[in-house]
Amino acid sequence: VGNNTRFLVSEMAGRSTLELKARSLGIDVDGKVLGDVTETLKRLEYEGYHFEAADASLELLMRAASGWTQDYFELESFRVNLDHRSGAGSRAWTEVNVNVETEATVKVWVNGERIVATGEGNGPVNALDAALRYALRRHFAEQLSHIHLTDYKVRVLDTGKGTGAVTRVLLESTNGVETWTTMGVSENIIEASWQALADSVVYGLLHSSGE
Repeated sequence: VGNNTRFLVSEMAGRSTLELKARSLGIDVDGKVLGDVTETLKRLEYEGYHFEAADASLELLMRAASGWTQDYFELESFRVNLDHRSGAGSRAWTEVNVNVETEATVKVWVNGERIVATGEGNGPVNALDAALRYALRRHFAEQLSHIHLTDYKVRVLDTGKGTGAVTRVLLESTNGVETWTTMGVSENIIEASWQALADSVVYGLLHSSGE
């Protein structure tokens, strides 16, 4: 359910595939926009993006290329802090009690208002999700109450770089009726996760308005 038909952007004729996708979404794109989107996709997929697996992110990219801008929120900054407390060893087999607390703070602008919000979670993505929801709750409480993250996947794209490798994050979300997948790519896994999370929330809010 959700995201409708998968379009193999890389494996099919670029422009015709994108035109078909745009038409199915009701997005009006001309030849120049299609050309720009095609070139953007080629560049992003070279960097590690994989839009066949993230139709929601592809839709947002195409809408932006056609002149649409999301006005739900504008990010100023975010910060994630992880507090790891344990005894010596901190390994499961040592039976040491480990306490890990993650806190995220986001600063966003909503309708001209600067909002600073903090959220806690069992990891960076959970904490960022909590913080962003808290920041947006006064404006989009009803819509956000139906949006839930259901799956989180990470893939290392260049294993030769070890811990400095580029990572691709895929985030699956649902509103109970539709399921969608968004994506982020970065050498920093938290930044990649934020990209996917922000796209997920924007897509959910966009479609809750009937678009």
